[in-house]
Amino acid sequence: MHCFLLDCSASMLGGERLSKAKGLILACFDRAALERVHAALICFGGGRADLRFGPAIPRWWNERWVEPIGGGGGTSLSIGMAAAAKLLERCKRREPARERVLWILGDGRTRDRPDRPRAADRIVIVDCERDSTGRAALGRWERLAREWEADYLRPEDIAMSA
Repeated sequence: MHCFLLDCSASMLGGERLSKAKGLILACFDRAALERVHAALICFGGGRADLRFGPAIPRWWNERWVEPIGGGGGTSLSIGMAAAAKLLERCKRREPARERVLWILGDGRTRDRPDRPRAADRIVIVDCERDSTGRAALGRWERLAREWEADYLRPEDIAMSA
């Protein structure tokens, strides 16, 4: 089961970061559908986290589902992580043998430092911070990936492997 946690805060709107992250999610959901793997999408930002899909096999997932996902407000990583942890715990209780992978897509513009979700067997952090706007990179996702022993990727890493 792949749980995608998408940062929809205001900082993701610049440099088309949110748009690129949504494109990556579409590609990952297409792959999940082909491989018949369950996926879920949780969007967080502006003080809330919403389960937008799943967990289920994303059979008819397409651009119409992703297009209305907007951004705004602050980065509430702790709120998003709490929603993801709850979903992963529920999946672990239902199917303990199934691997649970948490994907976090965002720009790392948060000071939150939530605990690593215990029910995640593997975590992949996709750093959408760097873009052509000239904004200084803070490197927070890299540090979090090291702390959590998570895989650290940039969007182009996924685009090449998809």
